[in-house]
Amino acid sequence: MTGPANLPLPPPPAGPTSVVEAYLGRSGMFTPGVEDPRRYDEMTGRDGALLPGWAELAAEIDAVGEVGLAALAGQVDRLLEDDGVTYTPVDPTGGPADSAPAGPERWRLDPLPLVVGDSDWTGLEAGLIQRSTLLDAMLTDLYGPGKLVENGLLPAELVYQYPDYLRPAHGITIPGAHQLFFHALDVCRDVTGEFLALGDRTQAPSGAGYAMADRRAVSKVLPGLFRRAAPRGLSAFFHTMRSALASVAPSEAEDPRVVVLTPGTHSETAFDQAMLASLLGVPLVESADLTIRRGRLWMLSMGRFEPVDVVVRRVDAAWSDPLDLRPDSRLGVVGLAEACRRGTVTVVNTLGSGVLENPGLIPFLPKLARTVLGESLKIEAVPTFWCGDDAGRSHVLANLDRMVLRSTTRGRSKFPAMMSRGELESWRARIEAEPTAWVGQDVAPFSEAPMATADGLTAGQVSMRLFTVAHGSGYVAMPGSLGRVQDGELTSAGRGRTSVAKDVWVRSTRIEAPDRREGRVWLYEGPLVAPKPVESTASPRVLEDMFWLGRYAERTEDLVRLLTAARYRVDDFRFRPEHLGAGCVPVLLSAVSSVSGTRAFAAEEDPTRRIRDLMLDAGENGSVAQSLAGLREAARSVRDQLSGDTWMVLAATDRALGELADAPPDAGVVLASKQSDVLSGMLALSGLISENMIRDPGWYFLDLGRRIERAQQVVALLRATLTRSHSSATDSLVVESVLAASESGVTYRRRYRGRIQVATMLELLLLDVGNPRSLAYQVAAARADLRALPDSSGTSRPVRKLEEVDATLRRTRPEDLDVIDDDGARRELLALLEGLHDALRGIADSIAAQHFWHPSPMQAVGVVTLEGMPG
Repeated sequence: MTGPANLPLPPPPAGPTSVVEAYLGRSGMFTPGVEDPRRYDEMTGRDGALLPGWAELAAEIDAVGEVGLAALAGQVDRLLEDDGVTYTPVDPTGGPADSAPAGPERWRLDPLPLVVGDSDWTGLEAGLIQRSTLLDAMLTDLYGPGKLVENGLLPAELVYQYPDYLRPAHGITIPGAHQLFFHALDVCRDVTGEFLALGDRTQAPSGAGYAMADRRAVSKVLPGLFRRAAPRGLSAFFHTMRSALASVAPSEAEDPRVVVLTPGTHSETAFDQAMLASLLGVPLVESADLTIRRGRLWMLSMGRFEPVDVVVRRVDAAWSDPLDLRPDSRLGVVGLAEACRRGTVTVVNTLGSGVLENPGLIPFLPKLARTVLGESLKIEAVPTFWCGDDAGRSHVLANLDRMVLRSTTRGRSKFPAMMSRGELESWRARIEAEPTAWVGQDVAPFSEAPMATADGLTAGQVSMRLFTVAHGSGYVAMPGSLGRVQDGELTSAGRGRTSVAKDVWVRSTRIEAPDRREGRVWLYEGPLVAPKPVESTASPRVLEDMFWLGRYAERTEDLVRLLTAARYRVDDFRFRPEHLGAGCVPVLLSAVSSVSGTRAFAAEEDPTRRIRDLMLDAGENGSVAQSLAGLREAARSVRDQLSGDTWMVLAATDRALGELADAPPDAGVVLASKQSDVLSGMLALSGLISENMIRDPGWYFLDLGRRIERAQQVVALLRATLTRSHSSATDSLVVESVLAASESGVTYRRRYRGRIQVATMLELLLLDVGNPRSLAYQVAAARADLRALPDSSGTSRPVRKLEEVDATLRRTRPEDLDVIDDDGARRELLALLEGLHDALRGIADSIAAQHFWHPSPMQAVGVVTLEGMPG
């Protein structure tokens, strides 16, 4: 592939060698005409001179220097953390299915982009579109007339024995000219700079959302370079995708409803799925949000069912329908395949499209391109040989230790280079015994590109994932891709698992052609668009996650406030245990354990260290870290409902806990500071909820969760601290600490002129409907939230129960609650708080019973049941 003449490097500056010179000179490549025979260099090509588009980046690298490169890497990490960009690694050992899912990890991104020149991209784009067209023709035939197998162009065993060939999908078609809607292709360069295909992704191609997240981060850390280089934008691709999705809806759909179906927050690419839904402006749904009724797909919402016309499927096809496909699946929708057959819903990629990912098909693509398209394949693959063919098997066996074995039955790849001589002989025998089950593939070459690390500029081995979407009569390619830096561990096709991503910049000196803007809608010129009803995106699953988001946020805030108040008293009386007020310390420490449900403070342990542990130990139920983990999990489940600033707030709290964990256990000053930081994060989150979120059912349930949780926390705190009387000094300090933990100290001092009384404190925290921290206020706010719901009757069971609590509070006299009996107990207060505790738990349960629906899974064997489906 040829292009414009390479740009010569500028003369080396006097003095120390520049960062770029040092990088290029690592293997002699700085000397023109000297090439590294092992790898193609993306920056200089084969002759050691800067390729078009790399001059600006080279100048930027030299301008920031090695120290600046390390800082750039840190800035990118911070941005990704603030945006909540994560990746959940799969178990590399293929562990048991019932093992605990891995937690999300930070997405890693190199701040230095991978630059692709105009001429390279032109050829790459043409080859990508050709490949999408070829695979589309193959998919259409394999689930239609079957001529490719019948005429011997494809071996039957590579199609019908592949697990992702789904016989129930035969005959299912989607509207429009194409059956393959999304396509992704992984490519690398060989030592000559030619692009080679590594493998196709047609099941549910992932990565487009990550590519956009990468672009946003890199453009922020290198804004000057981004403006000067002006790489082609990515957003138009998602506009095209949105238009394309509407075009494949069933013909009777006037205003098609599109959803993205996700396996859930534990999916490997959960962020990518949520990002895609956000970019398309469509709901992110799970199987529990959907149901088939009367042959159509519907999304459950507040008291109604909303029709769904197009599903962007991110659940593997075999798991998409437990009725027609895998009966043990809890990720799919019962009857989805039948709805697809009827044409009442369009699922993309279509069911069964994963068959095209079989590596055994790769050797047959060149001949298929000539036969089906009448063209030569423009992007050749890494040399691949099917062992079911005699010549291919002979080649693989003769070169086994220099190849990667890839399974044609979706098994794990094997790496003979890492095997002993005995293992090699065993595998030769196995290949001879089951030749159709394996292909041998050369270890993929990878080009090298500069990347920024803490040690400065280094070389990384790179590949790219390219994307197309079917639109109109052809395919549209994303003008960029998801760049990937490999580590040293071999995986499928000789690739290393992705350790770091790269933003790919496609440089173009041409004015964008009109056909590249196909499908882009800048301003909609039709009639005024009616907004979707606010309840139409409020599935029971979303409402429940929003409810628990509110509860975990409030629980975290309240516990941090209580721990802060307790720590303050511990520090106050650490060196004066004989003081009259020192008795407040064991009362408050006991309250911490009682309210949070954590184990009691041991007499011999340092209370400050125990408070620190309650901030950090995510393994202890009731700790701050555990509540924050629940908050993050709920937020990830409804990412498409939340402002992007939410992740910045959560990232700040994570950093605060990380800094606390890194500090010495006896660093009390750090503990105080980080408690303040976490509390600030929760207050910022509360502000975002209050000021940035539209008042839809999701918001009402989020606020409802906060109100129920705060009410329970107030009741639990008062029950743990004030139902027994102590000395006057102890009770006075306990009241002050409770007021501090309830953020009502300033109000109390102003209202009651600083005169501490239990009865007046109870009046403020239990009965004062004007105090945003009181129980009465939470009850009134919860009633308002329930009555604001679209399906509210005003007389539901939760509302009636709240009204009963309200009536109880109205009948209560604060002076009666401060009556102390002979054994020092405030029995009337205890009876009231225990009754309120039970009532509040009953209210939470009744809210769940009325609004949160949990479908029963289908039985794996026996009679299929629809138990749990709505009537």
